[in-house]
Amino acid sequence: MMNILWSGYRSESAAGYPGVLIPLGEAHLHSHSSKSRLPSDLDDALTGQDGEGAHHHKDPANDEDTGMLLEMGTEPEYSIEGLRREVRRGNKGGEKWTDYEMKSKLINKAIQDIGMGRYNWQLFVLCGFGWFADNLWMQGISLTLPSLSAEFDISEKTVRYTTSFLFGGLCFGSFIWGIGSDVLGRRLAFNATLFITAVFGIASAFATSWAGVCFFYAALGFGVGGNLPVDGALFLEFLPDASSSLLTLLSVWWPIGQLCSSLLAWYFIGHLPAEQGWRHFVLSIGIITLIMFLVRFCIFQLYESPKFLLSRGRQAEAVAVVHGIAFRNGRKTWLTEEILDAVVDGLSSPSPATPRRRQHVTTRQRLSTATILKQRFASFSGDRLRPLFSNHKLGLTTAIIWFCWATIGMGYPLFNAFLPQYLSHGGNNNNGGQSAPETSTRTTNPEIISAETYRNYAITSIAGVPGSLLAAYAVDMKSPFLGRRGTLALSTLVSAIFLYLFVKFGTTPGWLLTFSCIEAFAQNIMYGVLYAFTPEIFPAPVRGAGTGVASFLNRVTGLVAPILAATVPGDGTTTPVYLSAALILAAFVGMVMIPIETRGRQRL
Repeated sequence: MMNILWSGYRSESAAGYPGVLIPLGEAHLHSHSSKSRLPSDLDDALTGQDGEGAHHHKDPANDEDTGMLLEMGTEPEYSIEGLRREVRRGNKGGEKWTDYEMKSKLINKAIQDIGMGRYNWQLFVLCGFGWFADNLWMQGISLTLPSLSAEFDISEKTVRYTTSFLFGGLCFGSFIWGIGSDVLGRRLAFNATLFITAVFGIASAFATSWAGVCFFYAALGFGVGGNLPVDGALFLEFLPDASSSLLTLLSVWWPIGQLCSSLLAWYFIGHLPAEQGWRHFVLSIGIITLIMFLVRFCIFQLYESPKFLLSRGRQAEAVAVVHGIAFRNGRKTWLTEEILDAVVDGLSSPSPATPRRRQHVTTRQRLSTATILKQRFASFSGDRLRPLFSNHKLGLTTAIIWFCWATIGMGYPLFNAFLPQYLSHGGNNNNGGQSAPETSTRTTNPEIISAETYRNYAITSIAGVPGSLLAAYAVDMKSPFLGRRGTLALSTLVSAIFLYLFVKFGTTPGWLLTFSCIEAFAQNIMYGVLYAFTPEIFPAPVRGAGTGVASFLNRVTGLVAPILAATVPGDGTTTPVYLSAALILAAFVGMVMIPIETRGRQRL
């Protein structure tokens, strides 16, 4: 199977992209970052202007404000010595960086100079397929719960365990594919995740028992689980630092996936018998996922990540990929193997017994699979995590951001995974916010699964789309109430408030729809900013460890959410939502305590 998915691989060569290479001395004439920088940007960077307009002198290579982020604005000299200065930036503790890390910084610089172009925007769409598929299936499975309850004669609360199998697959998939992309390459993981999701998603439409449905949902969850970590990391590795807000905009594909699910569910589940509607629905979104895989695999030429190629000792191919990006974008680049080696040789400190020429060889040796696995698992070791608590500010930030990921990971599915069930009650079971006793083992039947329920869910999904667009705009605004931290905190507070209002005052279908629409809008802002803000917070050397633990906590607490929803006392239509509101509110309290704002900063 892997050979089939990998069959599109071809070795890249810089010779295949004529006309893109320019001398290093002419790089400033073609650098996108130099052309797009305004004079005021340089002034702000050198004086350290803050959000309130205060000025103070600041050395961009020695920013003590966060101890982890590099201020934008200082143009490097396009010479070997100038590039060495660029590589040394951010190394405040005198730590020894490997040749791989230093060359990765040079590749980042080359990609920044090329700027956004055709290839990056194509990748934005194709990586968006992964986010689209994530919510297409996460929300799609929640839409099948009432039908599964009706067909297999399972109580409304018991059927919620179905989503536990999905989250189990998500946890396993995010971990395995995160490692797999480092060992086997981004390209294989990029294609395989959608392929696995499509195959098992289509197969689930033909399951003959609830146990069979749960098995196929867990299997497709294994594929879906790899989409966000693989696609997000891949997009980030090809994204110029100056366009980092596009990582927030990538989240717009999330509500579009939910919208697609809700419209198809409205058409199939809302108008067909319970035992037929969900099967047609699952089959249709499975086919959509298969089409997305075919577009990725058969139509688009995806370059392998230059950083992965460097890690495997394929430096020439890494340089060729940068040339390919410049060629596809109609730009020029100064990067060559000789420049990489010259810059790094001037920074390395070989022992007297190690000849300089011998070091040239060792920098091109590949990292073994065992080394990569050791590094990946070391991300969760005490030695790897300890730097995240090296000072008070960083330690506080790390603890808070992990807390926020954990509480949101549990609070979000407690509401969203069962929203079709909540809407199907039409506000009739709220009883002023008091839980009603469960009078029968089966509270959902074919008559309750109405087209109106799925129509309302579709409207809710539409309301969520502008949230991601607004998030991408607000994160770069200079208002003290917006930016990354302010936008994240405000959207989280609004989400918590309207979760409470949904239960307390959602006594009619109209009010339930109104509150759920506002909730969708706020939560899409919240998640869009959270995914972009988190990797910007952590220092580059331990960024993988910090974000990895955050993602792990999010998935694990998400796995617990369906179990809580299925075991809480009462009818299960009010307590889970109140609990969701409390968890989201707790996340808001944490967010306002984060001492770091990354707006206007460049990733190291």
